[in-house]
Amino acid sequence: MELRVIDKTEEELRIEVAGEDHTFMNVIKGALLETEGVAAATYDVNPEQSGGQTEPILSIKTESGVDPLDALGDASRSVQTMMDDFSTAFESAA
Repeated sequence: MELRVIDKTEEELRIEVAGEDHTFMNVIKGALLETEGVAAATYDVNPEQSGGQTEPILSIKTESGVDPLDALGDASRSVQTMMDDFSTAFESAA
């Protein structure tokens, strides 16, 4: 996975997430929407309607005083925790 910041302000971030599809993008978007201080999170993977882009673009808008990169880091750690919990539960059940 390669990340490229397209645009960043104090409360907004647009980042290209190369090599991913709806599966990952929906998970990270969902985690962002559950992250404190995130006002909006969405992604776009449709190149025909997005000026020819070929990789997903993640867009994050945060509340005043919340850095969108920090929010993305928090959401990423949340996803990792969920995966660790699932893996532990799966191993216990198997």
